[in-house]
Amino acid sequence: MLDVGARDPDEFSADRWPDWSFWKEQPDGPEAYGRGRGRNRGRVVVAAATALASLALIARAVDIAHGTGPAPLTWLAIGLVACYGVGCLPASWYGPMALRRGRVAIVAVMFLLGAAPAVLLASPYHLTDLTYALAIGLMLLPLRHALLLGLGTVLGQILWMRLAQGGVAWAQVAILVGVTAALGTVFALNFTIGHLRAAREQVRRLAVNEERERVARDMHDVLGHSLSTMTVKLGLTRRILESTGDVALAVGQVTELETMARTALSDVRATISGYRTLSLDSELAGARLALRAAGVRADLPATTDAVRPELREVFGYVVREAVTNVLRHSDAERCTVRVGPDWVEVTDDGSPTGDAAAGNGLTGLTERMAAVSGTLGHGAAPGGGFRVVARGPDPALRPAPPGPPRPPRPPGPSEKTERPGTGPTGTDPTGDEPT
Repeated sequence: MLDVGARDPDEFSADRWPDWSFWKEQPDGPEAYGRGRGRNRGRVVVAAATALASLALIARAVDIAHGTGPAPLTWLAIGLVACYGVGCLPASWYGPMALRRGRVAIVAVMFLLGAAPAVLLASPYHLTDLTYALAIGLMLLPLRHALLLGLGTVLGQILWMRLAQGGVAWAQVAILVGVTAALGTVFALNFTIGHLRAAREQVRRLAVNEERERVARDMHDVLGHSLSTMTVKLGLTRRILESTGDVALAVGQVTELETMARTALSDVRATISGYRTLSLDSELAGARLALRAAGVRADLPATTDAVRPELREVFGYVVREAVTNVLRHSDAERCTVRVGPDWVEVTDDGSPTGDAAAGNGLTGLTERMAAVSGTLGHGAAPGGGFRVVARGPDPALRPAPPGPPRPPRPPGPSEKTERPGTGPTGTDPTGDEPT
């Protein structure tokens, strides 16, 4: 049963911890150097934005130095501001790579360093400097927690100002909110761009793997059948030379082997280039030749006109692989192929082995049939032997293509008296022939 309450792992959630793992993943492949530089560039952008923004703390240190507070508290506050500004850089650089507890500790330390000068000097205006700690919180913590922390800071500053000064300096509050939002936006954009780059690299890797699987599947189909047939014909040629010494007959077999080798080479080249096409008729002809060379009686259809055109290529692969399995894995004496508009069946009277029942070739055929919304079944035949059945999609389930619009036929004299929306008896409303 489908769990409707389950959340998609790729779906956004305010409770999810930001995943900056794309910074530490090592790229591979010929473009590794350039892609690695792209990831480091994003990390440098975040650190540079934090460092430039923290330069504004110099003005805060100067403001504290010109204050009227006690000298020890003043110098302590200046030292805390310096530690706070210097700590912004490693916090933004190493924080995304830290574990959850480490992230919480980094945000807590930055928050304490930013709030300490305001507490020491009893000045709620200095809480504006917490914008850097809040921005790092947006970078490291789940969005819900970071927003709650920011809301508590803003409300705390407003309440402290009202209690201590009797009024609120809304300009300081606006700076706290605005700078925090600006830094948070920079981090969010960098986060999004980094994940898009990681997703693009993943798509590239998947495309390469898919192409490798396609080439491997096609090479198996091409070389498996061709080499099996060539092996059978080579054995036949050897027996001819050993038993009868009929050189002319052996030369004929060798000539056919040469033709098959050239065809296999052409198929390999076409497979690699991606322009290889298969014909059900040619595969049936090749199956007849291969089965005859192996001494297996072939019962094949005389024509394939009944097969739907869009299924003839994939059915050709089915015939090729099934006949190859008969030659390689079976001791069959008879092989039968039957075709219909949307199905093909290959049966033999041999004893199948495990490889024939669950090999890479049949797995590849299953993938090919799935690509055309079809199915593949294989197993023991009812009367003994092995059977492979491929079925295409049901034509009744496909929407019928719309036909070209027919121009309306002007009504005849006898049709002018009919009510609108009806036609003469036995016809449709357009006045066409009876249905």
